[in-house]
Amino acid sequence: MNGQVVLPQPDVRGFSLVELLVSVAIVGLLATVAMPLAEVTVKRQKEQELRRALIDIRQAIDAYKTAAASGRITVIPGHSGYPPTLTDLVMGVTDATSTTSQKIYFLRRIPRDPFYPDTTTPAIDTWGKRSFASPPDKPAEGDDVFDVYSLSTDTGLNGVLYSEW
Repeated sequence: MNGQVVLPQPDVRGFSLVELLVSVAIVGLLATVAMPLAEVTVKRQKEQELRRALIDIRQAIDAYKTAAASGRITVIPGHSGYPPTLTDLVMGVTDATSTTSQKIYFLRRIPRDPFYPDTTTPAIDTWGKRSFASPPDKPAEGDDVFDVYSLSTDTGLNGVLYSEW
């Protein structure tokens, strides 16, 4: 070879320290962006569960009231015609128009409030209950269940308290 001395090239493998630091910095930056997005996604999913649960329970309460107004449920004079408890929606009530004492059921189960912190609490106890006799701005329990609301003090992504949904 023309009198030139060829030195063997070192076998270079792996990453330099600078390349590793840049890679770690990029991954850390992506993680800081992804975490809030994941938290919002989880909150949005819980809000959808809350919305669905409120719709289901409120439709069952309305169906009970309709059945009472049409004479299918015996209502004590002076009472509102709304269910005395949420349990009545699941356990059923006797159909007053049936000759065989059939029951009318309004819900398969009481859904739980997804924002209630204690998962060991029975689903029926995760809701605030409003009586027909209580005002809308100060809901209170009473002789019947006119409406339900979340007991959470958190605010939704739409800026409205969950208890006001």
